[in-house]
Amino acid sequence: MDRLKGKVAVITGAALGLGRATALRMAEEGCAVAVCDILVMEANALVDELVGRGFDACFWQLDVSKEAEVEHVLGEVSRRFGRIDILVNNAGVAGANKPTDQLTEAEWDFVQAINVKGVFFGVKHVIPHLRCAGGGSIINLSSIYGLVSAPDIPPYHASKGAVRLMTKTDALTYAPDRIRVNSIHPGFIWTPMVEGYLKAGGDAEAGRPALDALHPLGHIGEPDDIAWGCVYLASDEAKFVTGAELVIDGGYTAR
Repeated sequence: MDRLKGKVAVITGAALGLGRATALRMAEEGCAVAVCDILVMEANALVDELVGRGFDACFWQLDVSKEAEVEHVLGEVSRRFGRIDILVNNAGVAGANKPTDQLTEAEWDFVQAINVKGVFFGVKHVIPHLRCAGGGSIINLSSIYGLVSAPDIPPYHASKGAVRLMTKTDALTYAPDRIRVNSIHPGFIWTPMVEGYLKAGGDAEAGRPALDALHPLGHIGEPDDIAWGCVYLASDEAKFVTGAELVIDGGYTAR
């Protein structure tokens, strides 16, 4: 229960899905949590739950595609908790599911602004805080589609490939500061994003068996499967882990 005792984590896109599960598990491991999201009602509900269980948590409304907001919120988090030790760059969108030749510039830019620039802004503005703390852990949520691809959602796949290599560059750059930077590559996880992906193609429950079958273990994952990976990478158990790709995909990319 004390794997993250005394640490402070900033989690973007924390109101739902992977972010919510990560906030819960990190809090249970002794971490103070800054819940950051554009979804005010859902984020406040999560904070109420955490505080009601005796954990230290606060909500900040944050659009990660806006640099000034990212810089301001990280400063506010540091003032509230006294330090920042962990950043989980989780906020992300899937975007338009069209072939490349049918995409508009606006559709492409929308995904890159959140999935790529959001990670860039987060890393850029958390580094001074992590240096002040004497080091820390940055965890970037990429995807199986940062490792392999498929004939759909080109903006999303491009963004997650970018996150993978941004992670490695920053791992090398900030290693002398004792700042570790790693990426997590989930397979399909039962989250609102995946549910929305299935609904766009018809009936979500009817489409789920097909997604299950893509994974050699026979089923898609749960948010906690990723949350525990985040806990590990944020903890001192991972003190020798940086620039790594933690693949949690039920065997999807093992083919």
